[in-house]
Amino acid sequence: MAEHESLEFGKADFVLLDNVSLEEFMANLKLRFEKGRIYTYIGEVVVSVNPYRAMNIYGRDTIEQYKGRELYERPPHLFAIADAAYKAMKRRNKDTCIVISGESGAGKTEASKYIMQYIAAITNPGQRAEVERVKNMLLKSNCVLEAFGNAKTNRNDNSSRFGKYMDINFDFKGDPIGGHINNYLLEKSRVIFQQEGERSFHSFYQLVKGGPEALLRSLHVSKDPTTYNYIRVGGQVKSSINDTADFKAVADAMKVIGFTAEEIQTVYKILASILHLGNLRFGVDGDTTLIENPKVVEVIGGLLATKEESVEKALLYRTVATGRDVIDKQHTAQEASYGRDALAKAMYERMFCWIVGRINDVIEVKNYDARVHGKNTVIGVLDIYGFEIFQNNSFEQFCINYCNEKLQQLFIQLVLTQEQEEYQREGIPWKHIDYFNNQIIVDLVELQHKGIFSVLDEACMNVGKVTDVVFLQGLNNKLAKHAHYTSRKLAPADKSLEFDRDFRVRHYAGDVVYSVVGFIDKNKDTLFQDFKRLLYNSSNPVLKVMWPEGKLSITEVTKRPLTAATLFKNSMISLVENLTCKEPYYVRCVKPNEVKSPLLFEQERCRHQVEYLGLLENVRVRRAGFANRQEFPRFLQRYKMISEFTWPNHDLRSDKEAVQMLLKSCGFEHDVAYGKTKVFIRTPRTLFSLEEQRTEMVGRIVLFLQKVWRGTIARMRYRCMRAALVILRAYRRYKVKSYIKDVNRKFKNVRSMKDRGRSVKWPTPPKVLRRFEEALRSIHNRWWAWTLIKDLTPEAKLQIKAKVAALEALKGLRPDLGLQRSWEGNYLKRDSPDKASSFTLVSSDLQRKDKFMRVLFACNVRKINRFHKAEDRAIFITDRHLYKMDPSKQYKPMKNVPLYNVTGVSVSPGKDQLVVFHTKDSRDLVVCLQGMMPPGDSRIGELVGTLLSHFKSEKRKLQVNVASPIQCSMNGRKCTVVVETKINQSQPDFTKSLSGYILSVPGN
Repeated sequence: MAEHESLEFGKADFVLLDNVSLEEFMANLKLRFEKGRIYTYIGEVVVSVNPYRAMNIYGRDTIEQYKGRELYERPPHLFAIADAAYKAMKRRNKDTCIVISGESGAGKTEASKYIMQYIAAITNPGQRAEVERVKNMLLKSNCVLEAFGNAKTNRNDNSSRFGKYMDINFDFKGDPIGGHINNYLLEKSRVIFQQEGERSFHSFYQLVKGGPEALLRSLHVSKDPTTYNYIRVGGQVKSSINDTADFKAVADAMKVIGFTAEEIQTVYKILASILHLGNLRFGVDGDTTLIENPKVVEVIGGLLATKEESVEKALLYRTVATGRDVIDKQHTAQEASYGRDALAKAMYERMFCWIVGRINDVIEVKNYDARVHGKNTVIGVLDIYGFEIFQNNSFEQFCINYCNEKLQQLFIQLVLTQEQEEYQREGIPWKHIDYFNNQIIVDLVELQHKGIFSVLDEACMNVGKVTDVVFLQGLNNKLAKHAHYTSRKLAPADKSLEFDRDFRVRHYAGDVVYSVVGFIDKNKDTLFQDFKRLLYNSSNPVLKVMWPEGKLSITEVTKRPLTAATLFKNSMISLVENLTCKEPYYVRCVKPNEVKSPLLFEQERCRHQVEYLGLLENVRVRRAGFANRQEFPRFLQRYKMISEFTWPNHDLRSDKEAVQMLLKSCGFEHDVAYGKTKVFIRTPRTLFSLEEQRTEMVGRIVLFLQKVWRGTIARMRYRCMRAALVILRAYRRYKVKSYIKDVNRKFKNVRSMKDRGRSVKWPTPPKVLRRFEEALRSIHNRWWAWTLIKDLTPEAKLQIKAKVAALEALKGLRPDLGLQRSWEGNYLKRDSPDKASSFTLVSSDLQRKDKFMRVLFACNVRKINRFHKAEDRAIFITDRHLYKMDPSKQYKPMKNVPLYNVTGVSVSPGKDQLVVFHTKDSRDLVVCLQGMMPPGDSRIGELVGTLLSHFKSEKRKLQVNVASPIQCSMNGRKCTVVVETKINQSQPDFTKSLSGYILSVPGN
């Protein structure tokens, strides 16, 4: 019973349907598909519908939800089946297998990849390096095998054109230690021919479109697939496949697996050789067959590391041994073309089998001794081609559909056998269920002397010219009365069959019409010995090892090789025997539509698949006796809360008695049976009723547990908080006292210290005293400052305040503030001693007239007048006015600006002495201090600091700007003042510019 899924998504297990009918089955399947639930159970079988879109249900979080859980504990998923197979292998030491089946495009390959991903994710918790290596190899092998064994068909962009069975070996701890891959019937005819809208194997397009330029040049291959006859049809097909990215991914995967650079290069050379073979043209000159484009032969010879003449001879002649004589028989153009195609197919097949063999060499278990390491258990994953019905069905489709018949037969037998064995084991009576047994179809194909394979082999062994028509006549003679076989000769009125070409087999999955054209050739699988010797004698050791039979002498007599049909039949019988001895788990894949739409559910197409997969029979078998069965402890654990006799724990002698008491108290004793270890529930309604009662009780139990637990947590939290508060208070007091004592100890003798404690390192305060520490530091700094200035004169104190103001305003903004020297304020007497007496008289007159108390600053300047001309002046700043004076006229006052009219000053960030006084009436004063003695003395810091200190004492604000260029207003007009350095400039000077003024200052 799947949990966490409401009935809006339908029934998660088809066994739980109210009425077992095809209509209800299809309705449930469609509902779940439309609701995004692509997996549904039939007991322990997963039915998977291809969603044709990416789904976020395979991540790490989902893996954790299914790890170690029982099937019915979580919603249906591939991971649940994978986990069930893994648990059976690990707990019961049983070999298991997962059989994935369904028609082409139903999602079998993707399902196998997700199963491998899950097994890799849940194993090796100890992160052993060797186990991680094996896991990585197993996952990477998928990428390589898909490139060389998969192709785009009209039904599927990534269709497996070979069958794959992979065994994963586990040690006694359940960690993967190796594996083995078996491949079945590669569809090698796809190398030379594809139906319209289909492609050849991915590997060709990956090489052509994704190979680097240098590699393609060395292989003489162009990037246009339509230039090669063998892949021209596929080269014209538009596809979403990214061949360029896939080429890199496959190359990287091959390196990780362990393919050497030489081996990878040989694979590319074989692919290129096959492409070039397809472009060979044969012509006739009289009685002689010749190659019309011999340069291609030269390229092929180079790629295969053989002589050009040897390649040409093998293509045009066949060596025949008659007794002791050896003769060269020339091919006709038709025979040469056949031989070329046979060589291309054989080369690709040998390369593919060699790749599988190399992967097996890497991943197979080595040096494993069961006596030392414990039993080696196996999980097998079978991903094999699905049932196929094409427009033109040939030998390959016949073999593929025979394979599906064998697997369907195995599925029916094992499901019935498992069910029967479980009932016998538990002592429950078994009710026989009628089902379609496809043994009659399997016999039609494989029966000795009477089956289709036998008739085909007999036709191939006949002496003389044997045609496909002769084979069809043999079928008509031997199978005329068979209910599942017919042809046009046997049913003349059936115009869907062509005379002497078609026959029809009624498979379990539906009727399929096969064309006998090519059956004989494909079954014989003839490849001239000349080609085998040619490739065996290659100087490329990797290529040579693929053709061991090439070493045989021309005159050596060998046994007739087995036909392709016999080889495939034997491999299928071996596969079925292998699967029979394992505990099977099934994934049945369904294709919802033909157009790969994530929204479309084609009712008839899906109904047909459900019928031929035998899914309804599977439900009936599962429902025949009892719809659900669970072990007593697990059943009790899940439902014990609905009975007072079992909640919270029972005191009966066994879990079986407790289960009986529980079901009796609920009134279900007539709808159940008790086995030895399990309880069997007959109808789904009983199970639903149990689930409803459980859901109701779980809610009440959860509320009760929440109430009790919340109370417990609250009390625990209160006790913890109270204890923490007591500890915190005590600790805080301790830290505060420690800090106070430490500060007191360090600053005890601070008065007697030379630096008054400036060098003392403050102890780190506790967090609660950080603001207190800031206050203490402030008190100490103020005390230290007071000790420094308490003995200073009033004039010195004013100078200190001015310097502090300058430092606050200009620190980091100008290079030299003049803080190291004494600030005199009035520099006119020092800079112009010859005119000192004149200045003294003028300043005395101004003091009497304007009643100023203190001179703030006085200095010679270069100034811009109202006519935009530069002239020498002096500025005289008192606590009331800013005076402009003319030095050439005994410092005659020219104009004064009340100091309250000054709103700010602007200076540049350089070493120049530019100052702009901003006024309320937008008549700014632009000056540059000059005539300093000694030369180079900087007085900007003093000017700014003195003004700031004065304005602060009068509680007025003065805006100080440091900028370049400086914005100002001259007679109401906005302008800028820019400072430029000139090498040959002796004194600073102003010049007019478009945007304002330029102050040129000396550069040396």
